[in-house]
Amino acid sequence: MKVIPLAISVSSFAFFSNAFYLPGAAPRNYAQGEQVDLFVNALTPMISGKDDAKLSESLGGILFGDRIFSSPFDIKMLESNQTCQTLCKTTVDGESAKFVNDRIREDYALNWLIDGLPAAEMKIDLRTGELFFDIGFNLGNDDEPFEEMPALNNHYEIVLRYHEYAPGDYRIVGVLVWPYSIGGDQEGAATCDTENISPLVLSETQSQTVRYTYRVTWNASSTPWATRWDNYLKIADPRIHWFSLVNSIVIVVFLLVMVSMILYRSVSRDISRYNASDMSEDVQEDWGWKLVHGEVFRQPSHPMLLGIMSGNGAQLCSMVGVTLVFALLGFLSPSNRGSLATVMMVCFSFFGCIGGYVSSRVYSSLGGSDKRKNAFLTATGLPTIVFMIVFLLNFFLLMANSSGAVPFGTLLVIALLWFGISAPLSAVGSYYGTKHGAIHHPVRVNPIPRQIPPSPKYLRPWSAALLSGILPFGAAFVELYFVMSSLFASKAYYAFGFVALTAGVMGITVATVSILFTYFMLCAEEYRWHWRSFLIGGGNAFWVLAYGLFYWASRLSLGSFSSVALYMGYLLLLALLDFLVTGTIGFLASYWAVRKLYSAIRID
Repeated sequence: MKVIPLAISVSSFAFFSNAFYLPGAAPRNYAQGEQVDLFVNALTPMISGKDDAKLSESLGGILFGDRIFSSPFDIKMLESNQTCQTLCKTTVDGESAKFVNDRIREDYALNWLIDGLPAAEMKIDLRTGELFFDIGFNLGNDDEPFEEMPALNNHYEIVLRYHEYAPGDYRIVGVLVWPYSIGGDQEGAATCDTENISPLVLSETQSQTVRYTYRVTWNASSTPWATRWDNYLKIADPRIHWFSLVNSIVIVVFLLVMVSMILYRSVSRDISRYNASDMSEDVQEDWGWKLVHGEVFRQPSHPMLLGIMSGNGAQLCSMVGVTLVFALLGFLSPSNRGSLATVMMVCFSFFGCIGGYVSSRVYSSLGGSDKRKNAFLTATGLPTIVFMIVFLLNFFLLMANSSGAVPFGTLLVIALLWFGISAPLSAVGSYYGTKHGAIHHPVRVNPIPRQIPPSPKYLRPWSAALLSGILPFGAAFVELYFVMSSLFASKAYYAFGFVALTAGVMGITVATVSILFTYFMLCAEEYRWHWRSFLIGGGNAFWVLAYGLFYWASRLSLGSFSSVALYMGYLLLLALLDFLVTGTIGFLASYWAVRKLYSAIRID
């Protein structure tokens, strides 16, 4: 199955919500005969070479590759152009023809917008028989009998659905386009005949004239404006989401029951035995996890790095949580393209205070002393790494002459958001974290570290990370497929309710698994739990990376080095952020559990 390349598919990433009317998302009423603008998303160089007016976009829209331009289509409300209309004529040379043919073979899609609605092709769900709108339409056709040379679509049947809101006031509730390839004489009178036609095949050896035509038809619809996105964002099979969610909840309940039984039976029994031995007159040796009570809070290696990663992970967790709340409340309208990415960027910037606070307190609790350096690196480390990755990926887009390349001005705005807002707020958070000081530990650390016996193979760092990552990954596997499809395969996704519930289930799973493995490590007298708990919590990121490679091999067709580099870059960035979020959850959950565990025993 071929899909459009990453640099292009990201631009059609659409999201759904249905609640409040926000700026840019309020309904617009048209009077009969009023001009209806059709905007194009400049995914490929325009063959005509005409520079149309460029519309301003949101920060998120630019980052996701949207480049919205006006177009010369002449469309008026309820005025059907039943006769064939010529859009333009252009001359295509051999080099341009080869470029267009290659894009057709790679299944490039055109994306148009009318009144905030994307143009789509109407399709039928073969399983349910329901109609739905598939966003975008192909630039051309390379199926049989056009295997040798693809055919370019140069005629568009545009069907606009409208709803009469009030007498004389009309609203657009659907945009459908059927593309056709019409060959033959491109200089004579246009007929727009779509029956018994020969396709238009571009010659790669000589220049030729290409005529673009269109025809507009208006259809009355009973669909109100408030539900006009339902046809676009239809879930193929909601039972898949429900099955995944129920499966995830079963996993979480099983884990919680298992951990509760371990903590209630094993730990409670151990605590009773330890406290009883302390009260007895006979001196008894400690055993199990009490043996390492003098080592469990010993400073780990690289405490500053652990504090920085925990702070950045907490900042990302806050960003994800608030963004999902905004999405669930309906603040992220699909008509406002890029709103999701914009909210994420803004939330990340303003939650720098949370990252600084968590990083400072964790670093102080681990015995760190260079608090100024920790605050500086917490504020600048992750944004610098992400900015470098985005800058490098943007370089590949520039090399490929892609319209999805982020302009320098936008990169400057991102830098100002991160280093002008997030960094100062992170410094404020670090100040308050330092002021509150280190977290109190219930036991003292021995001056001389004890030897660590060999650990079982399943408790070794990388083995434990891979084993522990299976359950959280399994809990989010189905939703991850749909998210990957929306990011890299031009599929619309809006099931934020499922995402929010899955994220909550996944967070609980990560915390539970991390606590369980930490307990096993302490029972094996392995007291170096700090980094291992972070690695165990973030273990699902390795499975996300592996799944991304499988998704590439099975679902995507990336024909150029630039497309491969972009996909791998975005995939690595996704895995890195996932590792920070889940690793932080695992570490903080284990830290809480260890403090509770050693607070319950008597230490002489």
